[in-house]
Amino acid sequence: MDTLETRELRYFVAVAEELHFGRAAERLGMAQPPLSRAIQQLERRIGVALLERNRRGVRLTGAGEVLLHEGRAALDATTAAARRTRRAGGADSPGGPRNRLVLAVKAAASHELLQKLLDAYAAEPDAAEIEVLPCGMCEQEGMLRDGRADVALMHAPFNSLAGFDSEELMTEGQIAILPAGHPLAARRTLSLADVIDVPGLPLARWPRHGTYPPGPGPEIHNQTQLAQLIALGRTVAVFPDSARAWLWAEHTAVPLTDAPPVVTYIAWPAHSRSLALAGLIRTAAQL
Repeated sequence: MDTLETRELRYFVAVAEELHFGRAAERLGMAQPPLSRAIQQLERRIGVALLERNRRGVRLTGAGEVLLHEGRAALDATTAAARRTRRAGGADSPGGPRNRLVLAVKAAASHELLQKLLDAYAAEPDAAEIEVLPCGMCEQEGMLRDGRADVALMHAPFNSLAGFDSEELMTEGQIAILPAGHPLAARRTLSLADVIDVPGLPLARWPRHGTYPPGPGPEIHNQTQLAQLIALGRTVAVFPDSARAWLWAEHTAVPLTDAPPVVTYIAWPAHSRSLALAGLIRTAAQL
């Protein structure tokens, strides 16, 4: 049996992520016994064990690890298909809105480039409506995969471009953003070593795939929170040079001499056949 139902994948992914049938059943809004039976039936149909069950709990087998990875991707793909089809369908309705593309961008990043892109594309005949969707650190990938976005501005080395088509748009250096009154703010340049371990001024921590890296710095949830904490002298952050666009008067930006360059790409799903998206990519490549 080489086919799987979406329902089966949702059930398995919930159990695999929770590693607890009770919590997975609660998450799915169903009773535990039918969930257990559904997973057992799935294992019989595929012909391999996906979970190891004992008195200490539940753990994934090697095959289960594979299905968790593949299942997440498959569920994202079905969700993306529904979302993008719904957006495209609106443009086909009598009196409906014109074609619309959702562009995911990291909040406050590449502001000048983004403005140039939007202005240049708006001047194109039959340009689609562009909805700009600001997001947090590294969220563009997930938004592209599950269809919340049609296209994104991504930043290497922070974002993964795996599975996407992309076009390079810009390369820039990085800066340390410090409280204006801090002694390091008076320096003309800094190194990464200068800002990684500053007494009383720990590096801000952004989540990656829902998890915060270890460290003494504050956990950052949004751009406004970060800006205020820097202004109050509670943290320091490292950003691409284009982040100067959102600095407050209480901030100072100092170039980092040894930080790797940041490359901004426009990225989109490799299988896309959208003519509106193709027009936006052409415009971006000509900037």
